[in-house]
Amino acid sequence: MGATAISQPKVKGVPDASAQPTTEADRAIPGPLASYTTLRMGGPAERIVTATSADEIVRAVRAADEPVLILAGGSNVVVGEPGFPGTVVLVRSRGLSVVAEDAGFVTVRVDAGEPWDDLVAATVANGWAGLECLSGIPGSTGATPIQNVGAYGQEVAETITGVEVYDRVEGTRHTIPAADCGFAYRGSIFKYRDRWVVLSVDFRLTRSPLSGPVRYAELARALGVEVGDQVPLADARAAVLRLRAGKGMVLDATDPDTRSVGSFFTNPVLDQATYALLLERSAELGDPPAWPGADGLVKVSAAWLIDKAGFTKGHPGEGGVSISSKHTLALTNHSGTASTGDLLTLARDIRDTVQTRFGVTLHPEPVLINCTL
Repeated sequence: MGATAISQPKVKGVPDASAQPTTEADRAIPGPLASYTTLRMGGPAERIVTATSADEIVRAVRAADEPVLILAGGSNVVVGEPGFPGTVVLVRSRGLSVVAEDAGFVTVRVDAGEPWDDLVAATVANGWAGLECLSGIPGSTGATPIQNVGAYGQEVAETITGVEVYDRVEGTRHTIPAADCGFAYRGSIFKYRDRWVVLSVDFRLTRSPLSGPVRYAELARALGVEVGDQVPLADARAAVLRLRAGKGMVLDATDPDTRSVGSFFTNPVLDQATYALLLERSAELGDPPAWPGADGLVKVSAAWLIDKAGFTKGHPGEGGVSISSKHTLALTNHSGTASTGDLLTLARDIRDTVQTRFGVTLHPEPVLINCTL
């Protein structure tokens, strides 16, 4: 069927990414990148160009001299103090429409710059299940397949059918089917590679007033149901927003804990030998929260490892950075004036202490731009 308009309610308490600077003055001038990241950190770029449509994104990338950085919501990047020695293309494209319907399903095409939580709110309002447990996550829709964003038992890989990209190597614009996106835990073929620029994403969602089966025990408890039960979409969304807000994971200009990239480290996935070593070294602390996976692998809680290594909520670092007072996985620019170097010093201290104490290596979840951990 042809494209049709979708109800797009505004979401109280969730900032609209379109409120970030998009004036004509930003289109071809140097400037600090801290203004475009949720950490409020990052040095200057040589040139910043704003693109408000897929065509403009392609033209901007083609016209720019290397290197080029594609930046949308800025919620999953850590930019070094030297900034970026090239052109930054700010993705500010907007739009979502129904492109197909069949047997109780609907396929929605969403521009890369569409604020993610606006999309989730729209799907809930329209009675489409599949994204409700991903409510409150900051950033843009185009970033979600790169990271295979997931939370509270859902991942975008479960609903994505295709990703429209500009291929910088081939100079072509085409759609990559989900099966070819290499989706994995917090990863895809797009992560850490600059070949493809995401232009739009297609999601196949279920027409239903109820959520998918609740898979996450914490969410089930918050809803007062059993794992596997279904609840009204709006109830699932509201519960997720409350849980995330309680952890400082919903952007709030008045809350310094939200000046972060969310979870700084991914939950480590261990082979049996490393998991056995962890159990041995943590015997007096009790078994860490863990989830068995395929091929004998076990995913364990990074938050538990960090806490038991001595980095509790609110733990201060140098220069005004700290661990969030609400969640040990979030490292924050608590003062609002801390440097990227301060943040990375704290992150290294956490990583190295966890490695020494438990024999487990933590890996950063955000993309590091012109800096290293």
